[in-house]
Amino acid sequence: MCLITFSWRPGSRFPLRLAGNRDEFHARPTAPLAHWDDKPLLGGRDLEAGGTWLAANRQGVVAALTNVRDTRLSPPAHPPSRGELVANVLASENPAKWLREMAEHGAARYAGFNLLVATPTHCWHLHRGRIDVTLTEVAEGVHGLSNASLNTAWPKLQAVRHALSQHETTLWRRATRQALHDASLAEDATLPDTGVGLTLERQLSAAFILGEAYGTRATTWLSLSEQGDVTLTEQRFGPLGRFQGETTLATPARRGD
Repeated sequence: MCLITFSWRPGSRFPLRLAGNRDEFHARPTAPLAHWDDKPLLGGRDLEAGGTWLAANRQGVVAALTNVRDTRLSPPAHPPSRGELVANVLASENPAKWLREMAEHGAARYAGFNLLVATPTHCWHLHRGRIDVTLTEVAEGVHGLSNASLNTAWPKLQAVRHALSQHETTLWRRATRQALHDASLAEDATLPDTGVGLTLERQLSAAFILGEAYGTRATTWLSLSEQGDVTLTEQRFGPLGRFQGETTLATPARRGD
């Protein structure tokens, strides 16, 4: 994904509510939200590299990924696909241990990324940036994540985070939909400098990116209950933001089976 806002309230009826946009080239082959045939996961899928940007498993674990946009970050030669990180952590028996091992030994093999992982009782953020790799437990509250690090004050991130903070419960989908589907560009003075040039920074500053070749391809809402039940809704878009469909699916948590 490229823009995420989420409410983390451990101990509540829904510890995690998350909304976000996936931006990608429209020509990149992608499978819509579905139960995977080859793995016990629920999510969309990148058919080019086989990974995903957001998914959940039957144990009540969810994971979401954003890339880090920083031209000063030199990726290793022939890095593996970052989309495999989501599937791999969801396949692990102990997500906390997997994350610690990735932070200590494995993350540097990849280009820059943010990996958000949550259960009903814990939420972690693994960041592989230009300077270092960090793993932290996320504090309770409303947060945002784009292509820098957690809560970096990019204009579109602040807007979607504010929308969720105003409506964390019954109206959260409506409020975040309005913010995530805002195609307006940020003022030049507020733009980050990630090394891609002013023209591209402007285009990427919109929460909802409109483009013929590249743009927002999906908006997703996820809720994780205290029992570990996950519900996902995905809206899909084609070139220039043309609506292509909506899917809602759920993964019940395992209870002793």
